[in-house]
Amino acid sequence: MTWLKQINQKIIAFNSIIEFTDKWSDQKICFTNGCFDLLHLGHIDYLSKAADLADKLIIGVNTDQSVSKLKGTHRPIKDETSRATILASLSFVDLVILFDEDTPINLIETIQPDVLVKGADYTLDKVVGAKETIERGGQVELISFLDGYSTSSLESKIRNH
Repeated sequence: MTWLKQINQKIIAFNSIIEFTDKWSDQKICFTNGCFDLLHLGHIDYLSKAADLADKLIIGVNTDQSVSKLKGTHRPIKDETSRATILASLSFVDLVILFDEDTPINLIETIQPDVLVKGADYTLDKVVGAKETIERGGQVELISFLDGYSTSSLESKIRNH
């Protein structure tokens, strides 16, 4: 099997989630989500720390339409297929799922992760799915970002130079 085929097999449709979560029922699952527009060292740090919290890491990725709605018409810089494929190529990422909704609550309720991860720029009360995850006996982890790395600052640097 080619590497690209292996990578693409990690990118799944919403209706395939149960197949994987059932297969992984004896393993700890971590879920996080985001736009991941320009993958940088801060993302790698954040995602690798999330992966260390469980046996399987699932990432929900905002579709192009969703990113534009959240970040403005100048975003995303990279299309959803590129963003999902780059994330799926990381060895510690097990699944990538595109979602078009304003929040990943449907993914979280379907996956029922053992660990829900967001950046430490959030507070627990602002994390979508935190209440549901905790009520099910799961945990919510807020991971600090690596100083000096953000997509917004990278975008600004590119545009201004």
